[in-house]
Amino acid sequence: MSSTHFPFTAVVGQDDLRLALLLNAVSPAVGGVLVRGEKGTAKSTAVRALSALLPQVDVVPGCRFSCAPASPDPACPDGPHEPGAGSARPARMVELPVGASEDRLVGALDIERALSEGVKAFEPGLLADAHRGILYVDEVNLLHDHLVDVLLDAAAMGASYVEREGVSVRHDARFLLVGTMNPEEGELRPQLLDRFGLTVEVAASREPALRVEVVRRRLAYEDDPAGFAGRWAGDEHEVRARVVAARALLPKVVLDDTALLRIAATCAGFEVDGMRADIVMARTATALAAWAGRTAVRKEDVRQAALLALPHRRRRNPFDAPGLDEDKLDEILDRFPDDEPDEEPEPDPEPEGPDDDGPDGGPDGGGTPPPDEGPGQPAPPAPEGSGDDRSPEAEPSEPSEPRPEPQPAQGEAGADGPEQAAVRASEPFRTRMLSVPGLGEGGAAGRRSRARTAHGRTTGARRPRGQLTKLHLAATVQAAAPHQRARGRSGTGLVVRKDDLRQATREGREGNLVLFVVDASGSMAARQRMSAVKGAVLSLLLDAYQRRDKVGLVTFRGAAAELALPPTSSVDAAAARLERLPTGGRTPLAAGLLKAREVLRIERLRDPSRRPLLVVVTDGRATSAGGVGGSAQGTPRELSERAALLLRAEGVTSVVVDCEAGPVRLGLAGVLAADLGGPSVTLDGLRADALAGLVKNVRTSVASTAGHSSNRRVA
Repeated sequence: MSSTHFPFTAVVGQDDLRLALLLNAVSPAVGGVLVRGEKGTAKSTAVRALSALLPQVDVVPGCRFSCAPASPDPACPDGPHEPGAGSARPARMVELPVGASEDRLVGALDIERALSEGVKAFEPGLLADAHRGILYVDEVNLLHDHLVDVLLDAAAMGASYVEREGVSVRHDARFLLVGTMNPEEGELRPQLLDRFGLTVEVAASREPALRVEVVRRRLAYEDDPAGFAGRWAGDEHEVRARVVAARALLPKVVLDDTALLRIAATCAGFEVDGMRADIVMARTATALAAWAGRTAVRKEDVRQAALLALPHRRRRNPFDAPGLDEDKLDEILDRFPDDEPDEEPEPDPEPEGPDDDGPDGGPDGGGTPPPDEGPGQPAPPAPEGSGDDRSPEAEPSEPSEPRPEPQPAQGEAGADGPEQAAVRASEPFRTRMLSVPGLGEGGAAGRRSRARTAHGRTTGARRPRGQLTKLHLAATVQAAAPHQRARGRSGTGLVVRKDDLRQATREGREGNLVLFVVDASGSMAARQRMSAVKGAVLSLLLDAYQRRDKVGLVTFRGAAAELALPPTSSVDAAAARLERLPTGGRTPLAAGLLKAREVLRIERLRDPSRRPLLVVVTDGRATSAGGVGGSAQGTPRELSERAALLLRAEGVTSVVVDCEAGPVRLGLAGVLAADLGGPSVTLDGLRADALAGLVKNVRTSVASTAGHSSNRRVA
């Protein structure tokens, strides 16, 4: 594979992405860029191409921490360094793999030298390598949370602090942080979103001409990487020179009181939390002015800064689509009079040299095109943030007073009638903690269930299986101590051999597969009731998002069950499917349970270490045997009982959310929960702030339900 990167200026369209990257190159204090978009939209290509545009850096010869020779870090572990001449080298782009360990990121004690030579030698990590360069995290949403915390703390403080295994080290770590992610694979937590300075949404162009240009440039690059890069060398040189000039101009840019008031009013108007948004907007607007060759910040700089710095901060919950209301933004900015003198038009602050109109020729290794927001090009039909497909549902003309509908709660009369229109979910709430009992293997990073993990609290020690990852020092010393005389120990040193090494075993939390099985039949179709049910499922989805779970959605109604959403890390997609869920028809409960069993079987083959949690949302009625199979014999109730017992026999942890309402209740959801071997939780009991004692945690209720399952049968 060629070492020649696709030229930055040859990327077609993607104006916001390129501008955000270049603003960080001008002013690293902006705080980095988070690039969100579908696969194959040149996210990685643009980031890797940026490193060629950064000016060379002068470093102290031999310093592993890239100290600047003019002002070396006084606390550098390789120091102290005397100020003086250095050697120039290109700015580095360091890539953090998703599976990296914390030791690889921050550095750690060199175990071999510590044991063999008795010295505390620090081995620097990727944060030290990235100092004064770019740190790139592809698929940052799949990175372990504790690594993201460490990474963003270092980016915010400009330094890395390492306290471990008797080593106490601090070194500078100032870098341009760039993260890319595909929202379909899961979201970042809001706290982590806020730590990225800017965010950009990218999508593939729907314009044939732009897509053709993407393919043309990509094929030309693959045929002759060096020749293709040479044809863009002049444009690359111009942009590189512009970055250097903007960096030199940046300290002279004036941010006056009017610009500051515009920034403050914008952040207040969009109700963003905290003050980080104001600070980032101020730095971004200043960088925009420097990039345009001006020493004063204008209204258009503040507007562009808001479009880059606020979309990911104004989201009130994970299911809100990112983006800003631009009409509202203009209204806020227009409250303040323009005090800039009329001058000749400034050059359009685009990050490209000539040939600005081309598409993004370097999609992520696959040749798929990027968005088409280049100057003079038609905009794509889908607006920014369109990946969140939460279109409004059809609602009644008077939603505050829903018209009573035929209630099949006391039977199934009318359940085979026409399909009911989808209703909106009620407001989500904080739910009780549901978890899978036992101890998992920690294959999926998350926060729901106990598991053996690579990170967490130390619970013991064992002999390493393969490469030693985390030394348990006390256990290693204890293993070596009895053999010192036989090994001819002399002096105060400890003779340690490979067989003495012990690895720490740790216990943390893992994410689970939460599979929702939702009853959408006529017995659940009353509008107000279904709104409450959807609100409960939405609350559970929000909980799954916060605990880093994978989710799936099975619905059953009419004659069969269907997999509405295959297991995915995108709870946004599950929430969108839930909002559009129609209701009506009979209740094939057995078909829903069997469909869930099949989904779990397939998912177990794909991801054996991720344990499932089955959440069945129903009133427990079973009025149809549809979808079960022609060979099945028995009443709908008997078939659903057999399906539940099958799931129980396979060790699936289940929770039944009882949605039965009305003065007469049959308790069928409780019977289903007993068949599944799990608890039954009412909608009210699902709330985390409900009265204590309504329902026990799953871990304590599995055993109690097993003893009563035999005498809770209802034909």
